Amino acid sequence: TMSFNSSSLLNDENSQGPEGNTERLEGLELQPPASFQDNPLQQLQLASQEVLEKAKKSGRSKCPRCSSSRMFYCYTCFVPVETVPTKEIPTVKLPLKIDIIKHPNETDGKSTAVHAKLLAPDDVTVYKYPCIPEYEEKRHEIALIFPGPNSVAVKDIASHLQKYSKKGVCGNDDDCSGEPFLKQAKIEPKEEEKNLNECVSGNRSEGTRLKKIIFIDSTWNQTNKIITDERLQGLLQIELKTRKTCFWRHQKGKPDTYLSTIEAIYYFLVDYHQEVLKETYQGQYDNLLFFFSFMYTLIRNAKCCTGKE
Repeated sequence: TMSFNSSSLLNDENSQGPEGNTERLEGLELQPPASFQDNPLQQLQLASQEVLEKAKKSGRSKCPRCSSSRMFYCYTCFVPVETVPTKEIPTVKLPLKIDIIKHPNETDGKSTAVHAKLLAPDDVTVYKYPCIPEYEEKRHEIALIFPGPNSVAVKDIASHLQKYSKKGVCGNDDDCSGEPFLKQAKIEPKEEEKNLNECVSGNRSEGTRLKKIIFIDSTWNQTNKIITDERLQGLLQIELKTRKTCFWRHQKGKPDTYLSTIEAIYYFLVDYHQEVLKETYQGQYDNLLFFFSFMYTLIRNAKCCTGKE
C-alpha cells in the first residue's frame, strides 16, 4: 500500500472560487503577526516585499503578455503584472533543474507552482499533462517527489542513484519484477570501481548524479493518472515527511504533511543542500517563498480579523 505519511501533493480541491490564490487579496491589510507561532514563515530571509504591498493597494493590473487582469502575476503566462516590475522580484538560482507536471484539471489560479517559475525562471519548467518529456534515457540522474512503498529519504538519494546507474536493470532495489531499466554496456572492474568512487564522492557535479527533480502539481485525487504514466515508471521516488504545510488551501482530510507545490520544492531544496551537497544552509532558497509567505500573512490576518481563527 502507498504511504500516506507525506506528499508534495499539492493543492486543495475544496477551495471556493475559480480565481485562486491571488484574486481575493485586494481588500486585505498586511499586519505583522504577533509571534512566530502566528507566522512560522517569518524567519525566512526574503527580499523586500514592498513591491507586493504597493501592488495590493493599487489593485489588479494587466499582464504584459496577454493583457488579462491579475493580482501580482499572471498564472498563465508566468510573468509579473505591470505593477510588479520584474527587477523588483528576486531571482533564485537552484542547484538542479526542476520539472513541474501540472494536471490539466488543476485550476491555474489555485496553483503555487507558478511561484517557482516566476522566481527561478532559468531552472524551472512547467508542463501540462499529458505533454511531458521522455525521461527514460536519463533515469540515473532524475528523481520524482512522490510517496510510495519504494520511496526514499532525501539523504539517501546519492546511494540509490548509484545503484540505478550501476545496475541499470532493476526499478526497485530488491524487486526486479517491475519494468527494467535501459541496459548499459558491460563495465570493466577497474572502470566500475572508478565510477562507484565518483558516485559516492562529495563532488557537487558528479557525486550525486542528480540533475533534475520532478514534482507533480495536482490534488491527491487527481494524481493517479499522472503517476501511473509509463514515462514516469522506474524513476527514483523521494518522500518528504518531516515538514508541515502552511498552505491556506490544505486538502480536506489529509495530513498536515501534505505540502503545497512551492513548499515541497522549497523544503526539498533545503534538505538536498544540507544532506546531499553537505553545505550549510544560509537562506539560499528562501525567496522561493516570496509570494507564498506574503499571501500566507494576508490570508491569516484576514481570517483573524473575521474571527475564523
